[in-house]
Amino acid sequence: MSKQITETMSFKSEEIRRDNIKQVLRLTKEALEERGYNAVNQLAGYLISNDPAYISSHHNARSIIQSVERYEIIEELVRS
Repeated sequence: MSKQITETMSFKSEEIRRDNIKQVLRLTKEALEERGYNAVNQLAGYLISNDPAYISSHHNARSIIQSVERYEIIEELVRS
């Protein structure tokens, strides 16, 4: 039986935020690898220095990764 219209739905914003961070990392990694870079080294350089030059602009990767705060990316990496 389908849910009643009067049932309260739970909005999971934390789960959505975490999924977004994972997607940002995935897209950035793929773009870096397509350009022949070692994605782990480039991402580490970016996260340590906050220098966006570590991230290629290929497929808009630089803009995409900068759409998320560095500390949020680091938190998600530690959590994983």
